[in-house]
Amino acid sequence: MTDRQPTWLEAVLRQQWLPVFILLIAIPAVAWLWIAAMARDMYGSMGGASAWMMTPVWDPQHLLLLWAMWAVMMAAMMLPSAVPALMLFGMHARRRAEDGSGALRIYIFAVGYLIAWSLFSVVAVALQRLLGRLLMLSPMMEASTPRLSAALLVMAGIYQFTPLKQACLSSCQSPLGFFMRRWRHGTSGALRMGTEHGALCVGCCWALMLLLFAGGVMNLAVILALTALVAFEKLAPIGAWGARASGALLMALGLWMFAR
Repeated sequence: MTDRQPTWLEAVLRQQWLPVFILLIAIPAVAWLWIAAMARDMYGSMGGASAWMMTPVWDPQHLLLLWAMWAVMMAAMMLPSAVPALMLFGMHARRRAEDGSGALRIYIFAVGYLIAWSLFSVVAVALQRLLGRLLMLSPMMEASTPRLSAALLVMAGIYQFTPLKQACLSSCQSPLGFFMRRWRHGTSGALRMGTEHGALCVGCCWALMLLLFAGGVMNLAVILALTALVAFEKLAPIGAWGARASGALLMALGLWMFAR
């Protein structure tokens, strides 16, 4: 009687359980705890770090805190949906590494992935400051008028149908194809591939992330809902139909808000 051959998922977990735990469980868990504490402070006593972000004076310290808030939030929301890419990269990196640096390259790939979302966070901070100056964002970091929320919903819904969205989503849903086309050797290659894959994920999800302005940047229910939607789009085996269905729902909700 022959032993059962392990599946690729079992093989990956046997070889790299520590990177999987750190990148896909520990870091997101810490980030979510930080987000929950910030959200509780924002909608509660406002005696903590959230009070810093509600000041009209924006010096480098305040901007750095706001960027950190966005960067941590993006890590919490996006790392879980990057499970297939991180695990598949780890499996191939260990097989191809001749100097035993396979585990290190997994972390470097994750760093590259987060660099892309950290750069997106810079843009989000700039947009938040612009909306604040135009009085389109309340001190609670949410759209000051229903029309702005509706416009963001319609924009995000329309983007779900665009060719760019579909191309980026296809790469996020099929990391094997991404690695076959863009594989590079060494630690520098891991960093570049992680950044490129992160950039594709930004291209896929940036419009959805802007919906945080519609429901409240620190609204925990909105953050959880968007995290679930992103994970569904990237992990569910239904291809582009999931994005189109969510796009239709977002547009319908936005148009309903306009009609009101």
